[in-house]
Amino acid sequence: MKVLVLNCGSSSIKYQFIDTESGIALAKGMVERIGMSNAVLNHTSYGKDKIKIVGEILDHTIAIKYVIGVLLSPNHGVIKERKEIDAIGHRVVHGGEVFSGSVLITDLVIKTLKDFIDLAPLHNPPNIRGIEAAKENLPGVPQCAVFDTAFHTRMPEKAFLYGIPYELYTRHKIRRYGFHGTSHKYVAQKAAEFLEKPLENLKLITIHLGNGASITAVENGISVDTSMGFTPLEGLLMGTRSGDLDPSVILFIMDKEGLNISEANTLLNKHSGLMGLSGESSDMREIEQAVAAGNKRAKDAFDVMIYKIKKYIGAYIAALGGCDAIVFTGGIGENSVEVRRQVCENMSCLGIELDEKLNLNPQGECDLSAGNSKIRLLRIPTNEELVIARDTQRIISEQMK
Repeated sequence: MKVLVLNCGSSSIKYQFIDTESGIALAKGMVERIGMSNAVLNHTSYGKDKIKIVGEILDHTIAIKYVIGVLLSPNHGVIKERKEIDAIGHRVVHGGEVFSGSVLITDLVIKTLKDFIDLAPLHNPPNIRGIEAAKENLPGVPQCAVFDTAFHTRMPEKAFLYGIPYELYTRHKIRRYGFHGTSHKYVAQKAAEFLEKPLENLKLITIHLGNGASITAVENGISVDTSMGFTPLEGLLMGTRSGDLDPSVILFIMDKEGLNISEANTLLNKHSGLMGLSGESSDMREIEQAVAAGNKRAKDAFDVMIYKIKKYIGAYIAALGGCDAIVFTGGIGENSVEVRRQVCENMSCLGIELDEKLNLNPQGECDLSAGNSKIRLLRIPTNEELVIARDTQRIISEQMK
């Protein structure tokens, strides 16, 4: 099956066109600056050079029309007819407590997603616009929703309940949901394959480090705790997100700075994290360069991020009652030699020993553990799009039986 995977943001659409049998992305790209006259589509087909198209793309419907057009292009495309797009898989951020797995999109599903907008006001609206735009451009093509939250829906109450009046949970569903679920699920499965052990017999800590970052405790294939919470703001220090914070801090800031709710939300999500502490950048590569140049604020930001990761690792080893392997993934987790080194430094008390030489230039899925490490340290590149594509294939195949 050939599946068009869409990840729709408010002004962008990331896409991949995947052959689920081979696992190969036949084409991939991104539409940026949707709603502007100078919108850009960057596209790469398998085995071909990257191309760039600049034009007026006013909404998601036109953006997806551009994507389909470039897939059909005689020079740069990979299909000859629209009917070669067998299905569409959407990354949807929030499934609430209703969706514990991926689903075929129906009118009822779309209505339910709209009901969740209060839970994910920044993410679910563009996800819904993407679904509606795809339906308009490709009528009759089945669509599936694959949820960031789904992998975490089996967390126990002790892990997802907050210490607030229980009625607020029952009335408004305020609880820890967790995100990056497709990534944590994928690398946990790949870790089990790499270790040649059943996933159902493993205790894993999966660390997804990118501009957004989260860490998950996986026991017997189930997410039993995760760092992100009611929103993706909770947990680790991230590119522009604050991570864990005393709730009184934001109330104090709102009072002192005269911020309204929208402004406070922007402060915590867009101007905090690595960017806020360093004053330099939200990009870890630039932070590391600034640290090397002696920039103290960049060093502080780097150290805070590392320290929080180490604390979560310790907490999750305790929660799991031990750990078989720790998995590094995401743009930073896969590529930053220094982040992996610092996270594992002085952790021998927990059975964590990194092989410095193996850590310098890892390729693909690999083991970075020193010979005496009791916990295996793995680098596994994530592939959330492949998870979405294969979930879409599975659901549609089940519907056809």
